[in-house]
Amino acid sequence: MARTTSSRASTTSRTSRYGKKAGEKVERAMHEMKRGELRSGASGKKVTSRQQAIAIGLSEARRAGGKVPGRRAVPR
Repeated sequence: MARTTSSRASTTSRTSRYGKKAGEKVERAMHEMKRGELRSGASGKKVTSRQQAIAIGLSEARRAGGKVPGRRAVPR
């Protein structure tokens, strides 16, 4: 007998990982990066990496109290 349901859980029954505030902050950071206005931390250098822009947006969302998962450990 073949299974008719997919192995993935439906998106409505699972909770979302990121809240609305996280999406708004990342979107703002991406727009700033594309306009050349987004700067990184203490050095103040212009951000050109898409991944760095997303990281900055998520960091701002964490500080603002948004629903954002914790940071991943970077393997060295």
